[in-house]
Amino acid sequence: MFDKWRKKYYFYSNQKKKRHHVRWVVLCFLGFFLVYTSFTTFIVSMRVLESDAMQPGLRSGDRFMFSSYMLYALLPDLAWLNWSLPLRRGNIVLVNMALQERRSMLTIMLDEGIRFVTAQRIGLRDHEDRYHVKRVIGLPGDEIFMTNFVMRVKPRDGSYSLTEFELSEQLYDVTIPQVPALWDESIPFSGNMDTIVLGEDECFLLSDDRSNTNDSRTWGPVPVDLVIGKVLFRYWPITRLGRP
Repeated sequence: MFDKWRKKYYFYSNQKKKRHHVRWVVLCFLGFFLVYTSFTTFIVSMRVLESDAMQPGLRSGDRFMFSSYMLYALLPDLAWLNWSLPLRRGNIVLVNMALQERRSMLTIMLDEGIRFVTAQRIGLRDHEDRYHVKRVIGLPGDEIFMTNFVMRVKPRDGSYSLTEFELSEQLYDVTIPQVPALWDESIPFSGNMDTIVLGEDECFLLSDDRSNTNDSRTWGPVPVDLVIGKVLFRYWPITRLGRP
């Protein structure tokens, strides 16, 4: 009788310990997921460049660490905090075009959760053409136009236009394609663009390879809140480690 009671108690105690262990494993996993998601959303993220649109300086397969601008995006008005826009001309930035869809927070969290447990291989939607790495050419209020694939920019408070290279905070080269002399100048491939003035919440982003028109020449000016980060440095390949 006593042995039967002891055996029953032992099994109950063992099962209780197992349930307690499972709960801790689940809680630890959820905690790690929340920390990981918060860190990669609000602090830094790692991305692989998947195209040659930023040639000659950046190549397909290069891996970068990006700082995050998501905290700025959560604040509807930075003026009362005396914060300035974290974008500068010449910055290489990460754009998330999927933010235009205005998905619900539940959908976003579910998508991130699935991608987290599948090592980013599976999600609720295809992430192709979601992220883009581009260079900031124009800021809100700038007057810009393009001639022979080179932008000229008149800053909001400026009195005359300068080339994109003169206004950039960092040095860079661009790839200028050769086009036929009689090519239609009204399309982006021609390398010419009429003057436009950027709105209060718009920036103008370009590929360094100017034969690639998957940028503001075809998208139009990009809302600032779609820019989610800036390149900090390249960590792969090792031979080109450092700030691009």
